[in-house]
Amino acid sequence: MRPRRGGIALPSLAAGVLLALSLPPFGAWPVAFVGAGLLYWRLGALSLRRRLLAGWLAGVGCFAIGLFWAESFNWYGAVVLVALEALFMAVAAGLSVPGAGRAPAFVGAFTLLEAARMTWPFGGLPVGGVFLGQAGGPLLAAARLGGPLLVTAALWAGGVAVGGLGAFAAQRARATLPWSSGVALLLVLAAGALGAVAPDGGPAVAHLAVAAVQGGGERGFSAIETGRPGDFSAELAASGVLSSLHPRPRLVVWPEDVVALDRPLAGTAQADRLSALASGLGATVLAGVSVTEPHDAFRNEIVAWGPSGRVIGSFEKVHRVPFGEYVPWRGFFAHLASLAAVPRDAIPGHGTGLMRTPAGPVGILVSFEVFFAGRGRSSVRAGAELLVVPTNTSSYSSRQMPSQEVAADQTQAVEEGRDLVQAAPTGYSTFVTNTGSVLQRSGLSVRQVLSGEVALRRGATLYERFGDLPVLVLAACALGAGLLLARRRPTFGRAASGVVAEGPALQGAR
Repeated sequence: MRPRRGGIALPSLAAGVLLALSLPPFGAWPVAFVGAGLLYWRLGALSLRRRLLAGWLAGVGCFAIGLFWAESFNWYGAVVLVALEALFMAVAAGLSVPGAGRAPAFVGAFTLLEAARMTWPFGGLPVGGVFLGQAGGPLLAAARLGGPLLVTAALWAGGVAVGGLGAFAAQRARATLPWSSGVALLLVLAAGALGAVAPDGGPAVAHLAVAAVQGGGERGFSAIETGRPGDFSAELAASGVLSSLHPRPRLVVWPEDVVALDRPLAGTAQADRLSALASGLGATVLAGVSVTEPHDAFRNEIVAWGPSGRVIGSFEKVHRVPFGEYVPWRGFFAHLASLAAVPRDAIPGHGTGLMRTPAGPVGILVSFEVFFAGRGRSSVRAGAELLVVPTNTSSYSSRQMPSQEVAADQTQAVEEGRDLVQAAPTGYSTFVTNTGSVLQRSGLSVRQVLSGEVALRRGATLYERFGDLPVLVLAACALGAGLLLARRRPTFGRAASGVVAEGPALQGAR
């Protein structure tokens, strides 16, 4: 009997909503497994067209909540964004073929399509990804084995286990427990357990006193491509307490683009004040600088002043925010909507993000870059012993994006086996250990300085060594195996109400 459309739409939307509720700021990480399990159950025995519909509706349920922050910029653009991002789940659901191969196809397809969503289009959008919902759960440790994609795969495998067990419980009088549910559960447990004992960056080789300066102030302003005039004075005022800290910081981190200039940095009053701050403290000071360039462009840099007060290095943001820091295909999109909110395009930077300073070698991930595993990995492979995230989430009026960024901090720290320090002008600023524990987190909008000692590490995690390739290969093999099994005539059982039952027990019940 074919299910009615309501019997497809409602469970699919509910599955997506449950996935979204696992994400920050909600943070109910266990419900993600229920959502994934509900979707796995619902896809059983559906035709290709109906699987595509179910997957797309699940994506709408997930991203309408998980990407709700986009509404603050442009509500119709946010609608289009959600509809497009949901297509990735639709394709994954379409590949989740019914029959004996459904479980491996489901896990492989949803993992591969999430990998695609992280990289395409316009460099990808990991924000709203289901892996962020596991930052507060036991699966986070799996990130040091296989990064965000292994966490993602483990979540979908958990969905297979929950979906199969739930359907078995509902039909236990005439079904046997699917083997796939037991295997999936073992894989989830193994990912968490092995991650917990895997190399985590090694013991500390030194400890470093660090301060993250948060100036505080208004949130939800619209000029997202540069800092506000008040940011610099707020940061400078907040920095007045640094000399009284004990121990006195050797590294001071200011947020992204709080020094907004329409001329080169050298010789400006802002440069002089930062030079005096660094020399007065005898510390390295990192500060975000945005400089307007000709031809409607600007640079988004992190500049370092050494203890002598001289500029000792700079790093230009590599991974720009599409439609936030630049507009791809500007000529085309100008015909569809006003681009006044992003009048200039950021000039893309280059490099690993490693900056060697008197305080130690640090890996710099500027704001949006912390969501991309490759940015942290490139700096750690180059020699970074600490990760630093100067960011600016002031343009977001809600706490959703800042909360998801904290989850990205945790994931990035575990992936690379490095402590991490984040500074934001209005929050959240954070101190995160290499195990993903948030030692300190600031409030929103308040003026606050976080200070303390962090560990410098030189060890490598397995993810830092091998990257995403092993998980991608395994996911592709799982999908391929699932598709091949779907083409074979099953020996035992049949698809029934989304469950592949196996063995003679079910045959006797029929």
